Amino acid sequence: MIPAEDFDARAADAALTASRALMGVVARSVANVLEVVTLPQFRVLVVLDNSGPLRMGVLGEAIGVLPSTLSRAIDRIVEAGWVRRTTRPTSRREVLIELTPAGQNLVTHALEQRRDNIAEILSVLSPDQKSAIVSAFELFAGAAGETSSEDLLILGI
Repeated sequence: MIPAEDFDARAADAALTASRALMGVVARSVANVLEVVTLPQFRVLVVLDNSGPLRMGVLGEAIGVLPSTLSRAIDRIVEAGWVRRTTRPTSRREVLIELTPAGQNLVTHALEQRRDNIAEILSVLSPDQKSAIVSAFELFAGAAGETSSEDLLILGI
């Protein structure tokens, strides 16, 4: 029987190895996107994809950027056609930032690439192995709890 502390270390090492593999999947999924937008710009697109249109102040808080810095970044991605400024129908003074179809396509493409890459990796496993992976990932995610969006946004995911 393996001592608990040795098993815990082995489990932690296995999780660390799996996390490196998953980070490789994430890196590959955004590599093409980062040829047309910067990582901070992609972070904006991901936030807007998850939340829908946001006021500039709320968006700045979500990605941890000062309003003046964000305003310049938004100017650039509006010019590139990834987002647009709109007004809220109920308050014409309130400016919202929202994804354009082109911005939505960038985010969707990265997420689809990520999903396809994971599916390709899993395709070499037997049904029992896939079932074990699903169970392990669900257990791990439950034990880890919900990861804050701020932590994920550092990487634009």
